[in-house]
Amino acid sequence: MTDTFDYVVIGAGSSGSVVAGRLVEMSDATVCVLEAGPPDRHPFIHIPAAVVYTLANPAINWMYPTEPGWGTAGRSLVQSRGKTLGGSGSINGHVYTRGHRNDFDSWAAMGNPGWSYRDVLPYFKRSERRIGEGDDGYRGRQGPFVITDIDEPDALCEAFMDAAGSLGIPRNPDYNGAAQDGIAYVQRSIYRGRRVSPASAFLHPARKRGNLDLRTRAHVTQIIFEGRRAAAVRYRRGDRNEVIRARREIVLCGGAIASPHLLQISGIGAPDLLNGIGVPVVRPSAGVGENLRDHFAARLVARIRGLPTINERVRGLGIVKEVARYALTRRGALALTPTLVYCFWKSSPRLPCGDIQVSFTPASYPAGVWSGLDRFPGATIGCWQQRPRSAGYVRARSADPFDQPIFQPNYLAEEEDRQALVAAMRLGRQLMQSEPFARYVEKELWPGAAAQSDEALLEHARKTGNTTYHPMGSCRMGPAERTDTVVDCQLRVHGVQGLRVADASIMPTMPAANTNAAALMIGEKAADLILGREPLQPEDPDHPTEQ
Repeated sequence: MTDTFDYVVIGAGSSGSVVAGRLVEMSDATVCVLEAGPPDRHPFIHIPAAVVYTLANPAINWMYPTEPGWGTAGRSLVQSRGKTLGGSGSINGHVYTRGHRNDFDSWAAMGNPGWSYRDVLPYFKRSERRIGEGDDGYRGRQGPFVITDIDEPDALCEAFMDAAGSLGIPRNPDYNGAAQDGIAYVQRSIYRGRRVSPASAFLHPARKRGNLDLRTRAHVTQIIFEGRRAAAVRYRRGDRNEVIRARREIVLCGGAIASPHLLQISGIGAPDLLNGIGVPVVRPSAGVGENLRDHFAARLVARIRGLPTINERVRGLGIVKEVARYALTRRGALALTPTLVYCFWKSSPRLPCGDIQVSFTPASYPAGVWSGLDRFPGATIGCWQQRPRSAGYVRARSADPFDQPIFQPNYLAEEEDRQALVAAMRLGRQLMQSEPFARYVEKELWPGAAAQSDEALLEHARKTGNTTYHPMGSCRMGPAERTDTVVDCQLRVHGVQGLRVADASIMPTMPAANTNAAALMIGEKAADLILGREPLQPEDPDHPTEQ
């Protein structure tokens, strides 16, 4: 059974939802979207606090195991990736962070014209509808993806931010605006107490236009080439194998793990790898699956006194009250993000911009992961390096598309990453020990007072640290003459026709941010590139003379 569409989009995640939505909105082209997961009807997707349950639900989460490594003290971690409409944007922690302007300027400087900060800012603005504080030169007000502020200030969060002020770290009214450094409540993709997902913002509205065919539980098993042209896609749906053809282009939006994996089993990748798994080489490309990076976080936990934390609010009769409040008002603990405060700062005053991040939430979790709450009043401080240099890889284990790939992030492989992480942990501990927050700390539980040296803090990170679920870079964007790149600045796969990649895998370097906002931006820009539209007019309110 073969159907034909103008465009076939593989993956309905953050970027894929935007690409498909914009293609049908801005043209009369026919578009088919293939998503391996189910529809996004699971109730835990839409209740903000229920993210702690989506991260361990294989029905809507791929739950890729990482390979053990030195940086995790031989542990295998679970990398959560969304397996439903909206992808990881339907199971993430709701935080909206774009990154620093220098991040995107570095992309352009690496041979990617059109990807500087002034080039991508209009696409960030086009996607968002910012409700709250922000300079309209930097923020969008008319887009479909709603970004709001936390509507109930928390006393413990306020004390934590005041403690940062005592250390010279200012409050930042908009870390997605002119400057990133500082501390603030997180901006979040929650509106009226419910998650705003890429699917709800872009994909579902597009289905009403009539030229979009959305197929769920459709696991793509191969991109089919006719010579060097990507002409069709084979996918498995139920017990049937089906083929769908693309008149114009195939757009791969599988994400940083699935996209390189599908390229490899379809014949694009390192020849030694493909030969080893019995896949005929369509186009040799050594960069496919390489350059993988992810944020790795260490967490500090304190036992709290004198103020309530979320731990008590959702235990016993407390949870009954919170459920009732949420049902009636869409407010309260169930409407909160897992992380409430972000601090962007420098490990050294000599640096031009922040390189570390410290987050805060008035809650604590057994083993430091979002898997339930401790049974005592607790708070958690998360610490990580914003731009890790340690690079890993994604490699197909076999030609079987249902055999999950080898996923090795190589956390903390680089000395620079280890030093930055320890610096972030020391900043987190300083904040814990500074007034007015210190008065509410009964005891530092994790790693504890005995861990004072850099070596002890690093050991704590290796033994207990975890991913922050931001894999990227495994189909790196860059000029064709570089052997480590996979797509060009138009997102076209080098050496073949009719195939683009548009998701977090194309990022050349890690932005100083959660990756979902940048993935939405990539989807916005990709739609214009695919349709051959003129790019949006470059903007940069901080440097207007450059326009």
